[in-house]
Amino acid sequence: MSFQHPLLLAVAVAVGAGLFVAYHLLQRRRAAALAAAGLRPARPRGGRWRRHLPPLLMLAALVLLFLGTARPQATVPVPRASGTVILAFDVSNSMGAKDIAPTRLGAAQAAAAAFVREQPDTVDIGVVAFGQGALTTQLPGNDHDSTVAAINRLTVAGGTSLGQAILASLSAIVGQPVSLPDPDAGEPPPDLGFWRSATIVLLSDGEDTGGPDAVAAAELAAAAGVHIETVGVGTVEGATIEVEGFQLATALNEELLTEVARTTAGSYHRAQDARSLNDVYGSLDLRITTEDKLVELTGAAVGIALLLLTIGGLLMITWFGRIL
Repeated sequence: MSFQHPLLLAVAVAVGAGLFVAYHLLQRRRAAALAAAGLRPARPRGGRWRRHLPPLLMLAALVLLFLGTARPQATVPVPRASGTVILAFDVSNSMGAKDIAPTRLGAAQAAAAAFVREQPDTVDIGVVAFGQGALTTQLPGNDHDSTVAAINRLTVAGGTSLGQAILASLSAIVGQPVSLPDPDAGEPPPDLGFWRSATIVLLSDGEDTGGPDAVAAAELAAAAGVHIETVGVGTVEGATIEVEGFQLATALNEELLTEVARTTAGSYHRAQDARSLNDVYGSLDLRITTEDKLVELTGAAVGIALLLLTIGGLLMITWFGRIL
């Protein structure tokens, strides 16, 4: 504990000591006056402590009030929602399907923008767009307006690589390029540190058309303490899209998205329309951490002082029929 005005603390201590000394001298003088008159002080039922408790409570309250003028403060752990969230958007051609209005990508963008606006500035949010490759379009930060702008700029093009999306998201979290080790060369997995306050939200229809192995990339994230929440955007029945003059059928692949999420102890969420997408974002489990914060205790000191004054006054009235 510390005090904003240490000099007033010394004054409070001096006043408190003076009050207790004065009370002691007053009791001795009263006893001496009674003895001189040949009288003895009455012994209230309950013993001597009953006679002294109410005034001592009131004296302690006065000391706390003086202590409050010194502005006491203490460093206490305060819970808060914090950490890093990477929103990884599938921007492949299949995300242009209209089985969710207006399109799969459009519905995901709307729900993600609403999610970003609801987060406190203690949560850093980044954006990764992935198709056949992956691109970090917004580094994690607390400028949520810029994050929303980056989300709204996304457009569809190309194929899908869930593995590359996870690696790009990890790169944004740890601040350095991340890649899978070469199994043929016997390379050990990279040491990314431990990032338990980081979450990757992977929004995709689950159609993986190549690139790094998605499950292996998820295992790398799990080793770094990063959870992956996967959001399946689309319907199981699917839809037909037109790419370069060809008609292609596309449907939601839940199996891969579920496996990726479970690998990191995350969860898979099915979002078949814009409304359910909003519900998915509301259910995401952000980490609750603690932050050491300097908290002023003046209010607590005054509150306790008023409580002691009230108790002391009530006891004086109840036991002795007077305040002083």
